[in-house]
Amino acid sequence: MSEDNKVVVELRENFGKGFARRLRAAGKIPAVIYGHGTEPQHVALPGHQVTLLIRRANALLDLDIAGASQLVLVKDVQRDPVLQIVEHIDLLVVKKGERVHVEVPVHVIGETAPGTIFNLDAASLRLDVEATHIPENVVVDVTGREEGAHIYAADIALPKGAALVDEPDLLIIGVSAPAGAAAEEDEAAAEEGAAAAE
Repeated sequence: MSEDNKVVVELRENFGKGFARRLRAAGKIPAVIYGHGTEPQHVALPGHQVTLLIRRANALLDLDIAGASQLVLVKDVQRDPVLQIVEHIDLLVVKKGERVHVEVPVHVIGETAPGTIFNLDAASLRLDVEATHIPENVVVDVTGREEGAHIYAADIALPKGAALVDEPDLLIIGVSAPAGAAAEEDEAAAEEGAAAAE
């Protein structure tokens, strides 16, 4: 847990859209902390710092709430659909050593066999991991994969300590020849056939 993830927050007593709008105008983000059977806590987060931190999926924040430290996982970020500014964040209380279910992005490396492309059927994978060791992504290497190749959730090497939550037969990647390339090949074959016939 790096010092970068330390965030000093303010407890909020006021609620409602008008108050939330004023908070955002002051460069803060309204948020709610819940979990572990505790009463939800309404807080205001420093906007710029938190916006940078939540660019990473499943960000873990170490909140300073009136001098007390609280570890939280970013569970949901609501953004304005047009302006893309963060309007509200849901934070889940976590304890060190506790395991959580998270969605982790799939990162593809390498190039498939010449004349083929890969289709990413599932852009993320659900994993059971320790709250303080959430991987940034899972890596899938498609180097040299031929047309018709499939990569399933069970085929992916998971980070140490992570367990798969998704079904093992969930299709992650399929390799195929682009439709245009197949049509061009057919045309070329037809032309060759016509030339041979003449």
